[in-house]
Amino acid sequence: MDKMHGSFGLVGCGQLGVAIATALLRAEAVDPARMWIANRSGPVAALAHYPALNWTREVQVLGQECDTLLLALPPAAGRPLRFEGAGRLVVSVMAGVSVEDLGAISGGARVVRAMSSPAAAIGMAYSPWFAGAGVTPADRRVVRALFSACGITDEVPDESQIDVFTAITGPVPGFVAAFAASVQDYAQGQGVDPQVARRAVGQLFHAAGALLAGSEQPAADFVAEMVDYAGTTAAGLEALRAAGLADVVAEGLEAARRRCLTIGREG
Repeated sequence: MDKMHGSFGLVGCGQLGVAIATALLRAEAVDPARMWIANRSGPVAALAHYPALNWTREVQVLGQECDTLLLALPPAAGRPLRFEGAGRLVVSVMAGVSVEDLGAISGGARVVRAMSSPAAAIGMAYSPWFAGAGVTPADRRVVRALFSACGITDEVPDESQIDVFTAITGPVPGFVAAFAASVQDYAQGQGVDPQVARRAVGQLFHAAGALLAGSEQPAADFVAEMVDYAGTTAAGLEALRAAGLADVVAEGLEAARRRCLTIGREG
């Protein structure tokens, strides 16, 4: 695992911010003594076993002390934020906050807009990112080190793709959980003990995700193979297709993408 050079600052200690901090510390990508965290309510229990961390309630302290800052605030809290970060690398995982917005927030810093997920805490996040103008090759190495500690990462060529990944990153785990809940409900409706159904569904979805993640094969190819086999799985898949599953999923993802464009702008 590559180490990040220089000092690192985190603004925001919600679920995502803590998950990314945990990933960086666990992977030893950042020395705790070189990590600064700005949080209005002070230190959080989730990071208490790293006593060398530097805590402050003032974001501007990070602008002065840190080479790289990560903004992990809710969009409504992040948009009105202002600090002097010129000359710093500023990375944001705030949904719907554009590179242009980030320039205003950070006083013209070199900015990167990204998306990640709380799965970073266990090294299983997917974190795409888009680099604004002025981001250097050295900055890109820092960003790759940051998000590689969280799981898998890619630089994307167009900022609009971050909105697409925002629509996928949050909702897909929720969609999977909703689908899993339906499967568990079906099993229980057939008389299976709730605890047995929970264990079975958890393991089945875990295994399916691992198989997809570990293969270069597109998900559609797995589906085609199962349909071609013409067994029980094929019967179920054909029924889901006939019910319009693909259209329903696309509709849900598009609703999430549209929400990304407006989140944090109300009021």
